[in-house]
Amino acid sequence: MRILAADDDEISLKLLKAALGSGGHEVVTARDGVEALDILRQSDIRVVITDWVMPRMDGIELCRRIRSESMPGYVYVIFVTSRVSKDDTLAGLSVGADEFIGKPFDPVELLVRVKTAERILSLESRHVTIFALAKLAESRDPETGLHLERMREYSRLLADHVASQDPYRQSLSPGFAEIIYQTSPLHDVGKAGIPDNILLKPGRLTAEEFDIMKTHTTIGGNTLGAAVQKFPGAEYLNMARDIAIGHHEHYDGKGYPGGLKGDAIPMSARVVAVADVYDALTTKRVYKEAMPHEEARNIIFKDRGAHFDPLLADAFMESEREFLSIKKNLSEGVKTA
Repeated sequence: MRILAADDDEISLKLLKAALGSGGHEVVTARDGVEALDILRQSDIRVVITDWVMPRMDGIELCRRIRSESMPGYVYVIFVTSRVSKDDTLAGLSVGADEFIGKPFDPVELLVRVKTAERILSLESRHVTIFALAKLAESRDPETGLHLERMREYSRLLADHVASQDPYRQSLSPGFAEIIYQTSPLHDVGKAGIPDNILLKPGRLTAEEFDIMKTHTTIGGNTLGAAVQKFPGAEYLNMARDIAIGHHEHYDGKGYPGGLKGDAIPMSARVVAVADVYDALTTKRVYKEAMPHEEARNIIFKDRGAHFDPLLADAFMESEREFLSIKKNLSEGVKTA
């Protein structure tokens, strides 16, 4: 995340840059509120850390101007200042400050406050982005509807299971299952870029048509990748991109588009691969009947370690009852596409 630090004291700026840099953040500096406001008007920076007392324009006026001007998105303002009395805090909050940290500041506390800012800024655009992109996919893909609802339920079920197992218990984020629930509906968003004569063909595709269909993974990955470049700190966008481009990769390296193998495939994509295949197998299409659960289960078990991550294939086997319950509760009856 790019962060703007405004302070007229060079030592304070150096300390801020060191603390924020240790957290992996890029820091842009300003010596007063006028310079800070000018930077904000020209850059897409969403977090400002400012001192109160500065020449030309102090932190209070800077915050007031940020709230009164039309910025591209919400700007999270953290005061790092020696003015932390109750009256000062109320004055800052009244003009729109989000956080107050006293000087001298604790670098660990500062990074925690910045992490809070990241979560809040992520929430601002998360649901709008997911809804818009999912509706885009739905408008083109005949296999959406309750397919997306089942997918997200299956994916969360598997994600909950894998997040409780070693070696992933410590490496996966606490919100992994919830984020995959939110982002799994975007797995086929790239189908919006597939020609109608292929996407809507009422039957099996030729080899040449299938090669074109496979590009939906890279189309989706590139589309969401552009969003990641704009908002690199948004975990849900990173996961959505990984799912879109990787959900047709195979654990043995024989999938597409990259031929990734094993742990080189993002865990989120490995989760969605199982959910997607199960739903495809057990749902009627114009070119096939719905497969009974038992047959789909046998296929997933047979492809354990080939198509599917063994841990996730085992998670599926252990969660059969829940899969069947989801399938029953979100049944669409006879599908025509």
